[in-house]
Amino acid sequence: MRTIARLSAGEFEHCVKELAELLADAVDDGASLGFVEPFGHEAAAAWWRAQAPAVAAGSQFVWVCRLDGVLAGTVSLIPAAKANARHRAEIVKLMVHRDARGQGLSRALLATAEQAALDSGATLLLLDTETGSTAEHVYLSGGWTRYGIVPDYAASPDGTLRDCSFFYKRLIPSS
Repeated sequence: MRTIARLSAGEFEHCVKELAELLADAVDDGASLGFVEPFGHEAAAAWWRAQAPAVAAGSQFVWVCRLDGVLAGTVSLIPAAKANARHRAEIVKLMVHRDARGQGLSRALLATAEQAALDSGATLLLLDTETGSTAEHVYLSGGWTRYGIVPDYAASPDGTLRDCSFFYKRLIPSS
């Protein structure tokens, strides 16, 4: 059974270990999420713990997807903080455990974050991802528009510089 739930601040604190395992798995599998090797569970847990104040303050929203009770994926949404940008938000750290891929979890998590953004009044979403990655395909097939590619933007976990694609998606409120 698949469930997707937004984490409260307290739930987030209790999920750090599982989120760290997911992040370490994604980096180990080569996902360009901002980290380079060596990268393990402790570094992943430290990164997630550093997000706790933003989650508690409501400036970062985190959803988790569980398959039969096991944390299999996550996505975060960060609403813009500037007064003139309250109509937009950023999708960050969409990841699915390698053992759970191919089951539509990325799309389900993304749709959940998109709906939450729309419900909060955001009508423009932004994100970036490694050019040519599986994630890029998810965004392209999900109605996102690539507005640019920056060469050698970030290093993959093994240190190789990779191009990065930048995307946006306009959200249309239903009548």
